[in-house]
Amino acid sequence: MTGGSGGIGSAVARRLAAEGAAVVVHYGGSAERAAELVEEITAKGGVAVAAGGDVAEEGDMAAVFGLAEERFGGLDVVVNTAGIMLLAPLVDLDLADFDRMHRANVRGTFVVSQLAARRLRKGGALVNFSTSVTRMAPPTYSAYAATKGAVEAMTLILARELRGRDVTVNAVAPGPTATALFLDGKTDQQLAQLAAAPPLERLGTPDDIAETVAYLAGPGRWVNGQVVYVNGGIA
Repeated sequence: MTGGSGGIGSAVARRLAAEGAAVVVHYGGSAERAAELVEEITAKGGVAVAAGGDVAEEGDMAAVFGLAEERFGGLDVVVNTAGIMLLAPLVDLDLADFDRMHRANVRGTFVVSQLAARRLRKGGALVNFSTSVTRMAPPTYSAYAATKGAVEAMTLILARELRGRDVTVNAVAPGPTATALFLDGKTDQQLAQLAAAPPLERLGTPDDIAETVAYLAGPGRWVNGQVVYVNGGIA
């Protein structure tokens, strides 16, 4: 799985490992966090290995996929949580920031999806990551939401292109989720307002997102070509 050392990614890795999956924890920048997660999973009896690389570089990701096949005999699930979010009003956003997001979120998802489509075994699953802000449309999110709109489009089309392969392709679209990155810099008042927005009146947790990913990666075989909004009903 890509982005495995992040807040949501690490929760997904723990959950899949707890379900008995052997997990390759991909990281883009934090080798230390990935190593700690692998140690945590293995200490609990799970199987995990860390692998680094640029998610937007085909060679790097082919090496990660190759490691998974070499160590574990094949690929059954690919979860693509890697991505970046840089926020500003559209009129003010630096185009260099737009290009960085496009490279990580769009090209990165394309590279990983292409490799997954070529290598996933029968009965496999690809889970990409979008965002609920494509529906919520809050100010300052235009460029980020645009990259995730592209993720949704390629996810839905790839599901149809894999007809006959018995491989599902879906996207998970989280709402506000209480990761360290999300909480950083927000006041208590801002967090209270965000928590009050969903009908369930709380922020999501990484474990909430991991629960949905585990379903799509395992028993949810009749869910295919969908964007699943995991946000407590906020949008």
